[in-house]
Amino acid sequence: MAMFWKAMAGGLLFVLSLTLLSWGAVGQGNGRGKKEVSGRATVYLGQDRDIWRPLIHTTVNLTEISSIKSFFQLRTFDPEGVIFYGDTKNGVDWFVLSLKDGIALMQISKEDIIVSVAGGPKLNDGKWHTLQVSSQGKFVILEVDGSSGLVVGMQSKQPEEVLSGELRLALGGVLMDKEKLIVQFEPQMDGCVREGSWLNLSVPWETEAEELWPCYQNVQPGSYFPGTGFAIFNTSVFPIEADHGVMAELRGDFSKMDGTILSIKAPGQELMLALVANNNTKEVTLTFGKETHIMKDTLKRLVMTFKTNLLQVLQDEDESNTTTFSIRPLRDPGYLTTWREGRLAIGGLLGEGEDNVGSQFLTGCLEKIQVQGRDLDLDLAVKHMSISSHSCPA
Repeated sequence: MAMFWKAMAGGLLFVLSLTLLSWGAVGQGNGRGKKEVSGRATVYLGQDRDIWRPLIHTTVNLTEISSIKSFFQLRTFDPEGVIFYGDTKNGVDWFVLSLKDGIALMQISKEDIIVSVAGGPKLNDGKWHTLQVSSQGKFVILEVDGSSGLVVGMQSKQPEEVLSGELRLALGGVLMDKEKLIVQFEPQMDGCVREGSWLNLSVPWETEAEELWPCYQNVQPGSYFPGTGFAIFNTSVFPIEADHGVMAELRGDFSKMDGTILSIKAPGQELMLALVANNNTKEVTLTFGKETHIMKDTLKRLVMTFKTNLLQVLQDEDESNTTTFSIRPLRDPGYLTTWREGRLAIGGLLGEGEDNVGSQFLTGCLEKIQVQGRDLDLDLAVKHMSISSHSCPA
């Protein structure tokens, strides 16, 4: 599978692009109060922090680099986010590798030139992919899963520059001004990196986190809610068709959920809708205005269509057991007005206060969340950092 190495300018960029694939083995203590991380460690990139701030980082002297071959493994369902970053000259020349639409995106700055290249297959299939980058003469060779993926030849007309000074490396974030990027993207990556062998460097990496969050051994696509927070969208971002209403679809194993799955509310109005799973009673309760409907938690799919004066609900337990029902509240709640002005919460109950005290947060995995036939990307919501936007433990 081909991925990301395309032509770039300058001898420094050539070496920098290779050295960016580097971090150390096991650290022995740095005396600065920061925790150290092994280069072979399994690291979850989506850990709670400022979304542009690196999760782990290190600094090495360019003269210490003796190998020009590196490899690591990457696994993600997330189509977008930072994988790693590196720079020299304290950020004057820099390199960023990320995913955009599931495809590798490389952006490089050398003095007054910035290059942006994207290519290769989609890598967000939830499988571990081994990427190896090496240099053979004037060529950079990328191998993916043991097969030759891309060969790039580079030759600069500029005199070869003597490399000196420090190289800064970072995982899961950047150290330069993000406004310098040609292609903007959402930085948080719900994914894991492991088994790194990075230019044979022995220097350790550092992290400011108290402890690194683990990567689940097995994952499946979906959004995972650990019961500590929720995600909120302004409903004004969703297109509304007055004749057809608004459709929201949820998929997953409702028998393994507990807590508020979804709620909708406009400021100054009463709660329009709440969907709550109760693992003790094995029921899912749908409250729409003053009306309540109780369903078994054997649901696998739930589709709600909001129309002018009613709510239509389709519930699937399996392909052979599909039922529908409608709710018409006694008063006119102005459903489409609420959609235009309200908020949609996934994983929690909306209240009047911004902190939403008393919300029973969801524990469980929603395999699919759609509004108007489009998947919701929780990275675009205001959400608690404990929520995994694109993967659930399997």
